[in-house]
Amino acid sequence: MFALSLEGERKETLLLNSPFDETSPELSPDGKWLAYMADDTGKYEIYVQSFADGKLGSDRKLISTTGGRMPVWRRDGKELFFIGADGAMMSTSIKTGDGSFEFTPPQSLFKTRMLAHYNSTHEFDISPDGQRFLIGTLIGDTKAPPPTVVLNWPALLKK
Repeated sequence: MFALSLEGERKETLLLNSPFDETSPELSPDGKWLAYMADDTGKYEIYVQSFADGKLGSDRKLISTTGGRMPVWRRDGKELFFIGADGAMMSTSIKTGDGSFEFTPPQSLFKTRMLAHYNSTHEFDISPDGQRFLIGTLIGDTKAPPPTVVLNWPALLKK
């Protein structure tokens, strides 16, 4: 995982480099904390580390307790949302100040019907007040066969 300075010389800085998959970085609204997912426990979990001057601090905190993907900060930085291993929307309250970071145990808000366990793209966003969600939702039976795509179908009409 790299950081790219948007001011001055556009220089890449290595943030994380381990044998594990560390992905989906999300910088807090105040720019002081980086949330991301990593699989060093054997499953994806959500972590937060301090972030200053383009570098991560050594204060890595495990936020999720039973797996998690796709962290998203509330616009004021007082809450962090993510998708639990069971597909539930999870939330933890955040309190920061003077370099400190405190959080509550994650709580399940509601079940989702999204592909969160299969990819790492963001399929949801939160309103600025953290009260409404926009979620890419599966429609229909999740065990249905995949659609068939026919390429060059106009040529078939000529036969």
